[in-house]
Amino acid sequence: MSLDAARHEARPERLTAHEIRQRLQHERNSRITQLNAIDEAGHEAADDLMAAQRTSIQRVLKEIDTAFQRLDEGSYGTCQDCAKPIPVERLEILPYARCCVGCRQRPA
Repeated sequence: MSLDAARHEARPERLTAHEIRQRLQHERNSRITQLNAIDEAGHEAADDLMAAQRTSIQRVLKEIDTAFQRLDEGSYGTCQDCAKPIPVERLEILPYARCCVGCRQRPA
């Protein structure tokens, strides 16, 4: 048995609510730390790049809050476009994902 096969077999099909909350909280804490670092940089860092970073971080924080709501409602882990389960591998990487990879890559 290869190492990759062993890793794949050990991976659960779904994450527990506790694991999901931990992952989302970790993502949230990371983004808040990033925002604090931008704020601590002061006015010298108030250029367009910093403004774009701040906007992006705030967008992700909203996505994380929405993921917490989906978890509370029981719809977490279900693609909002095709209604199929989002693979656990995607949720491990991006715990606030709203869509499966196939739907995300589809042109709007």
